[in-house]
Amino acid sequence: MTIEALRRRRPQTLAELLDSHGREIQAVAWLILRDRAAAEDIAIETLLTAFEKGGSIRDEAAVRPWLLRVATNKALAARRRDARVSAIDLIADRAAPGDFAADSTGAIALLAGVDELPPAMRAAVVLRYYSDLSVEQVAAALGKSPNTIKAQLQTALDRLRRSLTDPAAPTAAEARHA
Repeated sequence: MTIEALRRRRPQTLAELLDSHGREIQAVAWLILRDRAAAEDIAIETLLTAFEKGGSIRDEAAVRPWLLRVATNKALAARRRDARVSAIDLIADRAAPGDFAADSTGAIALLAGVDELPPAMRAAVVLRYYSDLSVEQVAAALGKSPNTIKAQLQTALDRLRRSLTDPAAPTAAEARHA
């Protein structure tokens, strides 16, 4: 897929973007939102945004990080919109087939730990460790400094380590307030 195809707005460009980046975009959105249908919507919206605005990208290597940034921003915006609505879970969310080893107790515990992270921190973790973006790319995607992202990632990893070793242990903030 070339940037030239985006500039020319050829319809088959959407199919090419979907083939090359669709699963990852949807997975990033799902990991942030934990809602499969909403993640599918975010993937579609991201591809449409790429079709409309992607022609302004100058470097072929910038397409993937740009798509992930668009998807992350859309997912975080959807999460903020939905934060005002209280959801009643009748059936627990399950990992999408083929995305993770859903039968693994460790994977389930890890997903539960990631789910407990604040949305912005969760987005940083997903982009860094799932999508394998550099700290600088994550910072650019989230509009924050690399140092802020490093601090968020360190805090997130500390929380995840604690939740995987002893879920009942209080966090450092809880211990200070006790």
